[in-house]
Amino acid sequence: MYKVSVIVPVYNVEKYLRQALDSICGQSLKDIEVVCVNDGSTDGSLEILKEYSEKDDRVVVLSQENGGYGKAMNRGLTAARGEYIGIVEPDDYIDPDMYRDLYMLASYHDLDMVKADFYRFRTTESGEEVLEYDALDKKGGGYNIVFNPSEEPERIRYQMNTWTGIYRREMIEKYHIRHNETPGASFQDNGFFFQTFVFAKRAMIVDKPYYKNRRDNPNSSVKNKGKVYCMNIEYDFIRDFLKEDEERWNRFKYMYWWKKYHTYMFTYDRIHEKYKKEYLRRMSREYRWAMTQHELSTDVFTELEWKKLNSLISNADGFGKALQSAGVARFIKPLVPEWAKKMIFRVLSMRK
Repeated sequence: MYKVSVIVPVYNVEKYLRQALDSICGQSLKDIEVVCVNDGSTDGSLEILKEYSEKDDRVVVLSQENGGYGKAMNRGLTAARGEYIGIVEPDDYIDPDMYRDLYMLASYHDLDMVKADFYRFRTTESGEEVLEYDALDKKGGGYNIVFNPSEEPERIRYQMNTWTGIYRREMIEKYHIRHNETPGASFQDNGFFFQTFVFAKRAMIVDKPYYKNRRDNPNSSVKNKGKVYCMNIEYDFIRDFLKEDEERWNRFKYMYWWKKYHTYMFTYDRIHEKYKKEYLRRMSREYRWAMTQHELSTDVFTELEWKKLNSLISNADGFGKALQSAGVARFIKPLVPEWAKKMIFRVLSMRK
């Protein structure tokens, strides 16, 4: 059995794919398999995958008709044989010691999952990289200790991503943790994030960045201003999953609505201007309904967040005008502690 199976969902990323695969195949932990799922690419991505599989027998290439991110990821999860599962997006890359270090922690502490801080980056026209440090825990008190996320809903506050860590495959299979497969949708990692936090009994986050998340791919879903309601679809999927068990829903419902609020505001900031007014109106209706169902709690929202949420519920159009005047980031987010403020680094684009 491999120690780690790394799943790489691939769709039309020939420009970045070699960098991602080089960083995975060059891991100091050699006992890995690399499960690449070609989701109907129409560029040269499949040829690149075949090239790597021919020179490295750890690289497995699976091909399918285009079915979307969720379907590609689920096929990779089903095919994986490792003790732990890792995920690398094909336009990102990772530090050479990422899986060695995380596997050692997971093995020593008998963890269901372990996740790490990361960098977001973009490359300038001159070939330099701009790295921005992103901390999973903005308050800083949750690092390097074993915790039980299934009993601690507050951990949902950690930065939402699925690719900075590894997950015990036995847990993935026991609870059949899978991605939503809605055709054409995006951001289907949100549901996977929730499921792993709901079912993991032993977890850890570490304050060291290993993962480099690209922010200058023009084809990224984050850049697509026309993908308006993907998050809404995904959070319906998450709600349905949580409500399969009444105790589970009651434990996580308040943090569900908190996470959803911040995710929806991220969407509002991302989408085209012509969709913003109706998006806020729909968001207002959802939260008005949640309030009537007693599914919102002032305990999980800050005073500032609760004030803005009530403004949204009572007058979505007025809330939108206030956002435009104040700026989304300053309007909806409380100040980040000084120690956790993001650091910007400019480094030459040298590859190890």
